[in-house]
Amino acid sequence: MRLIPRGLRRERRTPAPFVVGVTRSGTTLLRLMLDAHPQLAIPPETHFVPGVIELLEAEPAAGAERVHEAIVGERHWGDFNIDSEILRERIAALDRVDAGSALRAFYELYAERQEKPQWGDKTPQYLRRMLVIQGTLPEARFVHLIRDGRDAALSRSSRLLKEPPPMEEVGERWRLRILKARKHARRLDHYMEARYEDLVVDTEPTLRRICDFLDLDFDPAMLTYHTRAADRLAEMARDLPSEEGKPLRPAEHRMKAHQLTSKPPSAERIARWKQEMSPADAVAFERSAGELLVELGYELSPAPTRSPG
Repeated sequence: MRLIPRGLRRERRTPAPFVVGVTRSGTTLLRLMLDAHPQLAIPPETHFVPGVIELLEAEPAAGAERVHEAIVGERHWGDFNIDSEILRERIAALDRVDAGSALRAFYELYAERQEKPQWGDKTPQYLRRMLVIQGTLPEARFVHLIRDGRDAALSRSSRLLKEPPPMEEVGERWRLRILKARKHARRLDHYMEARYEDLVVDTEPTLRRICDFLDLDFDPAMLTYHTRAADRLAEMARDLPSEEGKPLRPAEHRMKAHQLTSKPPSAERIARWKQEMSPADAVAFERSAGELLVELGYELSPAPTRSPG
């Protein structure tokens, strides 16, 4: 785990975890663990945060109605089971409709529904928008969960609704996203890295370190997250509508992707690539990302030669 505090806290607000990472890196697992804490509620992936920020940067006087539309118009809105009219009223009642206040109105409403006093977020793609989010929500504390890229690639390929790209390309994308996140981290006030493998094998010590980073007392309920995982994931048991460039994702397909979270952590999910990835694909991935894999503590396949990546 790598902890990188940067700068001074701009405004004293309760820290809000933002769980980010490359797709299929275990972020849903960590979300459910954190959400099992009696103080903390983390919704399904939001996706609308950058859009709200960009809307109000471009049009500061856009107003409550436009901001409300930007939130409820995102295709994931139905995952939250929130009354759209209640959110509309919350945003309209703000003294000033700025991005931070409007986003907090959503998160606080979601936390209230869960009868929790604190909120967070788990949207892996925000890995690329951390600086933007920090500028609007300075209470954000980014937890970057990293998984062996070969295992993440295997997991993702099983979920794709189209032909997967070449493994060398997948490795390059994994490498660049992590390196770019680390570059951005130099300008973040609160950023840490944790490995998926540590979360699975050394669950309590890893969660305690994450809780320390979040100024959150560790609670044993986090270790029994799996007993309520099915209920929490039931929010997402619906077809995800299509949008430009993205096909409809059936409810069954969405739920299957997270079915293992209803069980305790299992080391069987670690280093799957050794049994399930072809030697050619492993070498192709390592050709792009071998150096970073080694830096992160992952072993390479026994290939005779490989470029340094």
